[in-house]
Amino acid sequence: MRIPTGKPDAYACVRGGADAPKLRGTVNFYAVSGGTLVTAKIRGLPQNGTGFYGLHIHEGKDCGGVDFAGTGGHYNPGRAQHPRHEGDLPPLLSDGGCAWAAFVTGRFTPGEAVGRTVVIHENPDDFHTQPAGNAGKKIACGVIRRG
Repeated sequence: MRIPTGKPDAYACVRGGADAPKLRGTVNFYAVSGGTLVTAKIRGLPQNGTGFYGLHIHEGKDCGGVDFAGTGGHYNPGRAQHPRHEGDLPPLLSDGGCAWAAFVTGRFTPGEAVGRTVVIHENPDDFHTQPAGNAGKKIACGVIRRG
C-alpha cells in the first residue's frame, strides 16, 4: 500500500464540547487500495482514567444540539451488530491529552463518509455492548467534508 502524502479525500476538524472545551484535532480520510486510510491527530483530551476514547463515524450530518445530539447513532447502513457497524473505528489512546492514530478500513470509502460526523466519546468502546459499545458521552465532534 502506498501511504498518501497529499491532500486527503475527506477530512473533519474536531472540536470538543462542554466536557472537553480544549479538545481540537483533525481526522483525515484517504482512498487507498483495499479501503480508506484514516488518520487522526487530537490534542486536549481530558483525563478519563484509562487513556482510551471511543472513536466513531455517526450517521448525523451536524454537531448541533445538546451533547452533539445532531450526530445521531453510529453510521450503520448495513444494519450490522456492534462492533461491525461501518462507523465503528479503533479507539484513540491518549498520552498527556494527545492522540495520534492511523489505520485502514474496508468498511467505507472517503466519499461515503462525507457529510457524516466523527465523534469522540469520553470512554473506550467495549466492543460488545449493543447497540454502540457503551463508550459514554460524546465529548467532541467534527463534520466530514470533501478534501
